[in-house]
Amino acid sequence: MTWLDALGWTGTAILVISLMQARVLRFRVLNLAGSVLLLAFNGLLQIWPMVALNALLAVINVWFTVKLLRTRHDTATYQVVQVRTDDGLLEHLLRLRAEDIAEHQPDFDVGALAERDYAFVVVAETQLVGVVLLDGDGDTAVVRLDYVLPAYRDFTPGEFVWRRSSMLAEHGFRRVLTSPQMVDDYYPHVGFRREGDRFVLDL
Repeated sequence: MTWLDALGWTGTAILVISLMQARVLRFRVLNLAGSVLLLAFNGLLQIWPMVALNALLAVINVWFTVKLLRTRHDTATYQVVQVRTDDGLLEHLLRLRAEDIAEHQPDFDVGALAERDYAFVVVAETQLVGVVLLDGDGDTAVVRLDYVLPAYRDFTPGEFVWRRSSMLAEHGFRRVLTSPQMVDDYYPHVGFRREGDRFVLDL
């Protein structure tokens, strides 16, 4: 196999792998890398229709990647909506994703959804991207679930619940605690601090 063959096969492999990604940002980055390699490959072989196709794919992927990165912390893109804890659509979503939730937060009981005190969903336009469930304990809100749909795992949509601390303060909360089983690298980046086996956010 020549280096040119290797270039073509590598670009093809990356392009195929990109199509298997559930995460939006990861898909765009890998698809961009594959398109660039195939652009070079077809350019060296002077296959101009494929050069044009991969150039167009590369431009599209760059545009979407930049947009995703620019809006990942944008409050105009992501909105937090409080819903009833016995909301039928919310229950359907959590039951549908029960196995994934159990993998990432095994201490959460999907069947006990209605027993939670507060439920918030994070939406990007019309797309539901995350769910946060809280229990109230005096002036403290305890996080029972902080779940993100797989497509948005390269982002941290839960942060919009914490950044809108006035929404939680209106319910009388002065701080937020995560459960001991909930460990996530993003909490320190949105104002939480480590306290023993939990993360704490002062409102």
